[in-house]
Amino acid sequence: METLIQLLDLTVRSAVPLLLACLAGLYSERSGIVDIGLEGKMLGGAFAAAAAAAVTGSAWLGLGAGIMVAVALSLIHGFASITNKGNQIVSGVAINFIAAGLSALLGQAWFSQGGRTPQLQPDGRFNPLELPLAETLYGIPVLGPVYRELISGHNLIAYFAFAMVPITWWVLFRTRFGLRLRAVGENPAAVDTAGISVSWARYRAVICCGVLCGIAGAYLSIGVSAGFVKDMTAGRGFIALAALIFAKWRPVAAMWACLLFGFLGAIEIRYQGVALPIVGVVPVQLMQALPYILTVILLAGFIGKAIPPKAGGIPYTKER
Repeated sequence: METLIQLLDLTVRSAVPLLLACLAGLYSERSGIVDIGLEGKMLGGAFAAAAAAAVTGSAWLGLGAGIMVAVALSLIHGFASITNKGNQIVSGVAINFIAAGLSALLGQAWFSQGGRTPQLQPDGRFNPLELPLAETLYGIPVLGPVYRELISGHNLIAYFAFAMVPITWWVLFRTRFGLRLRAVGENPAAVDTAGISVSWARYRAVICCGVLCGIAGAYLSIGVSAGFVKDMTAGRGFIALAALIFAKWRPVAAMWACLLFGFLGAIEIRYQGVALPIVGVVPVQLMQALPYILTVILLAGFIGKAIPPKAGGIPYTKER
């Protein structure tokens, strides 16, 4: 039971950045803007958050810096793909390269630690929170350990990530903003005919995407870690994009998809170099490749037909 709880706890921690990035991509792609630059925005947000927290000693200022950098990268993507009607895939790839190069370059120039930021003090991080009665209920079989070890003990960003699932569902399907956002992703010409600015709706979507990517990056560098290291996102942005397709652009399904990928990530961390019955010691490289192998398998046709927004990836040109 204890091993299972520890594995599930690690699953939640691994799923948090994936979930935030997946919801970020959901806002962007529902508006018709394909965003392959989730990885770069997360990486830029992670570096900015750790650098600001290292200089100021404040986790909140670090979080704010991470959000601002990720939003700035999102606006660059928006300017290229919405205003200038450029290729959205090329723009996203460029953002990934920019973030990877600048984070390493600035990290070395500012801190001279090989692209790393200095080790953060407790005030510069989001520390775990103990929920009420966690210790009191611990003696209750099953319920107590689950509450204290699995539900309690996460930092504020982790709880925010899961709270964003129902919030995103409500915003997309129960508000005027969500209706317009989904409409510009399906039929922007009809939205334009109704007198609604397609460009402004899409810009707001990419800003939402940047905010969530910045928070996801901050979670990595000042939430579960005590600083930034080069390429610390390690492909999570691409896995989040795969989870978004797997979930067919729906927020609740996105949460379960991210938990599935998080579970594989937890197995990778928990059982590296451990001898398993029958198979023996599994190579570390195979365990590290598990999330990516699952990504290929799922996207190869095991998820059914995933139909993206009809206007996704297509620049909109206003008719004169």
